[in-house]
This record gives sequence, structure tokens and C-alpha cells, in this order.
Amino acid sequence: MLGDGTGKIWMDGQMVDWVDASVHVLSHTFHYGSGVFEGERAYRGKIFKMKEHHKRLKAGAKMIDFEIPYTVEEINKAAEAVIKENGFSEAYVRPIAWHGPESLSVATKGTSVHLAIAAWKWTSYFDVKDGQVPAIRLMWSDYVRPAPNVGPVMAKANGQYISGTLGKNKAMREGYDDAIMLDYRGYVAECTGANLFMVKGGVLITPIADCFLNGITRQTIIEIAHEMGIPVVEKHFYPDEIAQADEVFITGTAVEVQPIGEIGAQKYATGPITMKIRQTYTKCVNGEA
Repeated sequence: MLGDGTGKIWMDGQMVDWVDASVHVLSHTFHYGSGVFEGERAYRGKIFKMKEHHKRLKAGAKMIDFEIPYTVEEINKAAEAVIKENGFSEAYVRPIAWHGPESLSVATKGTSVHLAIAAWKWTSYFDVKDGQVPAIRLMWSDYVRPAPNVGPVMAKANGQYISGTLGKNKAMREGYDDAIMLDYRGYVAECTGANLFMVKGGVLITPIADCFLNGITRQTIIEIAHEMGIPVVEKHFYPDEIAQADEVFITGTAVEVQPIGEIGAQKYATGPITMKIRQTYTKCVNGEA
């Protein structure tokens, strides 16, 4: 459960009780997925890269043809108010923008636009054992990331996550933690909700984000690697190349830097580059680097 049902959620300009933050069943976005959202993390009461997240939220809305009626600065203040109002230190923050119930035509013309920001306590996405984040197990998804001409693939849009949901559902049923998706060309793309990196011969390699989300955490990890003097290569590659990797990890606001121990039958060690990047990222989000 996301919370205990208490606390406040910011909704269309005002704080409302958690239990009262409801949306009409005929809302356009509920039927067609015509909304955008962000996943953010607060560390010590401060949201990491908050401005970047809210710029992306606004840009994503434009990609799917609507305007969020708040500035980035107004969204920043609202998100900060949610953290403060709920008294959170370590938290996950979820802004979401959607279309109202005025029309159920496929087109959004005539529908109202809404924005809400919720937050709940958060520590780690995967289980922590003895203070350590263990490497997780992945399988290959049956679904692929679509070509850019299929839809606005660079938007963090609600309707685009169904393939990820199905991929992760199957992975969990089969005893894995998540799944890796290929893209429409057969190249390795990402996990169901996180970007992927591998280490080979001391070089950090990640797929080119040309048909899936170029995550804010992904961009941060590339910056960290450059600062650490680790060579970074963004390129297209097929599954057989990742089988030859020395280390593999995934990144995202929720997962942070998560080591991968298995992909199918292939096993990987949690190596020194993964650990150095993870440690540096942890210092970064906590304002220590």
C-alpha cells in the first residue's frame, strides 16, 4: 500500500485529504491514457533534480498535445509543500496531469486539464538485506519498445506503460524481478521502467535512448561516470553483446543504481564500477557530492 490513507495530496491548487483525492470514472485519461506523470525522490526532505523532473512533465504534456496550466516554478512549490505538509524526509513523489470527464471522444478537445502531486514514505524499490541491496534477476520480455513513428515515445505518458506492466507481471510470475525489453529493431533497450547499463573492459556502455525515455537518473549516471574518468559509450547493441558484459546494472529514480546478478541463465558479478557509481550516486542525491 502506498500509505496509511492519511496525509495530504496537492490537487488542482489546493491540499486535500488523501481519502478525498478522487477522480471521476469518466475522466478521459482513465479511458485513453492521455496523461503524463513523473517519479521523483525526496532525500532528507529535498526532491532530487526537481526542476528537471517538472520541465520534463511540462514537455511530455506538450508531446501528447496539451498544456499543464501551471509553471515549472509553481509545480516546484506545490511538490515542496506536499513534502512539508506530510512531514516526509525520505519519500517518493508522484506528479500526474490528466484530462477530465467532459468528453469521451478519442480527441481531448473540450476536456479540462488537472494536476495532482502525491507523496509517500520510501526507502528502497527492491528488498534490502543486511543493509545491502542484492543483485536482482532479469528475464527477456516478450514485448518491444515501439518505433518513434508509432507514438510520442519520449513522453512519460500513462498509456505507454502497458507493455512494461505486462513484461514485469510475467517476470514476477516466473520468479524474476524484472524484464529487459528490446526495441523495434531488435536492439537492447531498457527494463520495464528503468534504463540499462553494462560494463565491458572498463567501459560503461548504455543503449542510445532514441525510442525510449532518456531517464534523468540515466543522464546523472553518465555525468558521474565522466567525472570519475570512466569511458562512456552510447550505442546500439544486440542481446548477445550483453552476455559478454563484466557487470550490468539498471538505473531510475525508484531503483537508483541497481546491480543485476542474472539475465536468464547468464550470471554477473556486482563489480567495482557498479559499486563506485552507486556509492557516488548515493552521495549525490544526499547532497554530499
